[in-house]
Amino acid sequence: MTYTPTPHVTQNWSLTKPSATGKRGIVVAQAQCAAEAGVAVLNAGGNAIDAAVATALALAAIEPWNSGLGGVGFCMVHRAGQAKAEVVDFGPVAPRALNPGLFKLTGRMTQDLFSWPEVEGDTNIHGPLSFAIPSSTAGYAHMHATWGKLPLAEVIAPAIALAKRGLPQDWFTTLKVSSSASVLRKYEESARIYLPNGLPPVPPYQGTPGFFRLGRLSDTLEQLGRAGLRDQYEGDIAAALVADVKAMGGVISAEDLRNCKARILPATEIAWRGRTLQTAGGLTAAPTMARVLEQMRDVSYGAEPDAAWYVAFARAMKTAYAERLTGLGDADPLAAETCTTHLTVCDQEGTMVAMTTTLLSSMGSRVVLPGTGILMNNGVMWFDPRPNQPNSIAGGKRPLTNMSPIILKEGDRPCLAAGGSGGRRILAAVTQMMTFVADFGMSLDKAAHYPRIDVSGPDHVSADRRLPVPVLEALAADGQTDVVEHSVMPINFACPNVIVQGADGTRQGVSDAASPWSAAVCQA
Repeated sequence: MTYTPTPHVTQNWSLTKPSATGKRGIVVAQAQCAAEAGVAVLNAGGNAIDAAVATALALAAIEPWNSGLGGVGFCMVHRAGQAKAEVVDFGPVAPRALNPGLFKLTGRMTQDLFSWPEVEGDTNIHGPLSFAIPSSTAGYAHMHATWGKLPLAEVIAPAIALAKRGLPQDWFTTLKVSSSASVLRKYEESARIYLPNGLPPVPPYQGTPGFFRLGRLSDTLEQLGRAGLRDQYEGDIAAALVADVKAMGGVISAEDLRNCKARILPATEIAWRGRTLQTAGGLTAAPTMARVLEQMRDVSYGAEPDAAWYVAFARAMKTAYAERLTGLGDADPLAAETCTTHLTVCDQEGTMVAMTTTLLSSMGSRVVLPGTGILMNNGVMWFDPRPNQPNSIAGGKRPLTNMSPIILKEGDRPCLAAGGSGGRRILAAVTQMMTFVADFGMSLDKAAHYPRIDVSGPDHVSADRRLPVPVLEALAADGQTDVVEHSVMPINFACPNVIVQGADGTRQGVSDAASPWSAAVCQA
């Protein structure tokens, strides 16, 4: 007998994710308790900006591998009654003393994760020289001071409570820590927290998982609650951060922190099929999304996306990525384990917020600063380590990123807010989710579970194995196509989340089915 094994399937089950629907406020996040924190702030009288800041701060305590006080990001805010969204840019900026000469090339190309020249000791990927200035908290501070309603003490209270409780010690935590363990063990405080006895924490064999504390993070959150979020840049937290970085050989200075402030910019608008898509523009994935949509304008949109539509979308993505990587620089390497978080909020008045924040890699730099409990980003990895390239390392420079928060509006009314996590994969996921709902008229539940493709470069497609055979065959006939699972790990597709706001005031939200902790939560 000749036996040919079928392709291995990691998840021999069907995953579904519940949506949430209501007439008041709603928060969607990649951890349910963070979404609940945002709703608690809405219930206390806060608005969508308060809830977004509360959710982001809560994620620092509950989802530390993706974002936190040591991260960076972009946020879009479309306030009810306003004609246009505004962009809060707290994206990555290199420390002013970051010298390209600190990164010595080995003369080899990296052989596993990255698509550019290897740096001695991978110092651009982990450790103190990989830190970009941590600007997330500056973004939250500016948003809260400009548009928030509640006192900071109320907005930050859920994050403090979650940090004091600790990180859930369940199977997903074990998976995320194990994935970064080989580098976490290089840094003393990181190893102490995440690798007790030299091994990742594991849940009990049966019963209820416990929790473990993330160093001094709860103390830092309490200090920020007392002194204000700018304390991370101008106060005691800033001093502790700079001291730790200096002791480790990093170059972030007190001046870098003092000068770290969010920028408020107008949204970039793209006319799209009778509506207006609002994007963050600049050094995000937005220009590439605009190029994709430009190529899709004359494509036929039937009852559902068919083989011809998927092929057209794949071609548009390939063309856009070829232009992006040639003209702007090769940021967010294709195969790198980039881990980001996205949250979406809508309040009772109709204000919508779409915020994407990140540490870049999973666990960022893998360095927890002992004085503050802050897990730092590795934003220097966004830069090309070669000199004289569009995206080369330079002090004070802003790199290209792949974050892509969006808000779609009908007339002047925001009707859909979305974004995702997953590095280069974000663009394809967010674009498809928007078009499934806005162009094909899918319900949000159907769109959230509908199989997608990913195109993260100029010559390759990853296709969900659940797609119809004619679609898979058409994609394969058009170019290199890998048929893969949409699973918890390996992560082959980005994790988007979406809120849709109807003209009658109904709000519905949903998160990605393969993201185990994520949830949409409505006000009662």
